[in-house]
Amino acid sequence: MPQFKKILIPVDGSSTSNKALDYALAMAKDARSQVRFLHAMDELGYLSSYEYSGELMAAAHKNGTDILQAAVVAAQAANVPADTRLVDTPGQRLGQTVADEAASWNADLIVLGTHGRRGVGRVLLGSGAEQIIRMAPCAVLSIRGE
Repeated sequence: MPQFKKILIPVDGSSTSNKALDYALAMAKDARSQVRFLHAMDELGYLSSYEYSGELMAAAHKNGTDILQAAVVAAQAANVPADTRLVDTPGQRLGQTVADEAASWNADLIVLGTHGRRGVGRVLLGSGAEQIIRMAPCAVLSIRGE
């Protein structure tokens, strides 16, 4: 089994994302790996036809910062070295954001949560996990939610 030394973990605060975070931290602890938590403020992309207000951007930034801080606390509790990256590139697809970060950080593995949507639900909502898997420059482990 390959040794993954740098594990990128996209986080959004959802229960599915948190399940992947827990799994990745257990892997990282066993392998003595370091992790990077990534939060992409991609939800702002849905508002591309609207002008961003300062309040909206501040609230989204605070939410992302809070999610990343909670992930760091979990990493500290597991004795896993971790850092964070908050990306707020409006209009950039989540898959591209994660792939770019994985490449620039030289990640060996991306661990992410997936909702496992199928059919019309996946077509209408899109699949962030599918985008990431297609675009990733390294191995991807998807952890299915409840």
